[in-house]
Amino acid sequence: MPTRLILAIAALTLAGPAAPPPPVPADPPIWVVRDDDTTIYLFGSVHWLKPDIAWFDDDVRAAFDRAEMLVLETPPVDAAEAQRTQDAIGRTSDGPTLPERLPPAYRPKLSAALAELGYPAGAFDRVKPWLAATTLSVLPLKRRGYASAAGVEAVLTEAARRADKPVIGLEPRVEQLGYFDALPEQAQLTMLMRQLDNMDRTCDSTDAVLAAWTAGDVARLGRIVDADQRASSEAFGKAILTDRNRRWAAWIVRRLEQPGTVFMAVGVGHLAGRDTVQRALARMGQRAERLRPAAAR
Repeated sequence: MPTRLILAIAALTLAGPAAPPPPVPADPPIWVVRDDDTTIYLFGSVHWLKPDIAWFDDDVRAAFDRAEMLVLETPPVDAAEAQRTQDAIGRTSDGPTLPERLPPAYRPKLSAALAELGYPAGAFDRVKPWLAATTLSVLPLKRRGYASAAGVEAVLTEAARRADKPVIGLEPRVEQLGYFDALPEQAQLTMLMRQLDNMDRTCDSTDAVLAAWTAGDVARLGRIVDADQRASSEAFGKAILTDRNRRWAAWIVRRLEQPGTVFMAVGVGHLAGRDTVQRALARMGQRAERLRPAAAR
């Protein structure tokens, strides 16, 4: 073995484990809705994040610490229960297989994506199109260093557990998955075909969202969300965004009737763009005010 290589290996061994990379500063947007005796913080979540993003500090941390309750899209459940719920809703036992549901040109794309991601042939034969699309969308993120354990919901849930704060969900998980499952088959297939067409760009679009989110750039986030909606089916936009935003805004209005402080985190796509919870609130006579970032005050 060459002397230089021996010395390099020795240096690495003696140096011990490498220091973790420094945290990446983040200043994601947060809004507040309040009346005389109630305060509701409204935070835009990113479900999968890189572990080195330092978002849970400053205004976000202060708002969370002041809150008596954490509200998420769905209540936290253990992984086994989540998997059972997903399988019960997102799999079929008869009828055409998933490849048979796809146009012929997309069948080799599905096979190639499954092979690249390490799935055996036929693994998705009995998976519904919406579940195939959502599953394929997150797998490339894992390879780029994103993790659900570093995502907003996981971090907030653990912080709430340590602080003994109750955690509730706006909708049961079975109900949330049901919105996807109730989409017309063509809308589900459109979801899957878009994902298959964009497998190589999944991480790039998520990186763009993350860059705008960490910078607190709501206008840029809105442009990304709106562009994604224009490329989605009308049925998807209504079921997954518009209807849920209206229901969540109504929940906030009802919660204002009770005193206290609440920290509410929902996907940032519900808080940026043309169709948002804030706009739904405005139509109900309530104003969501964005908190100025600490760095700007």
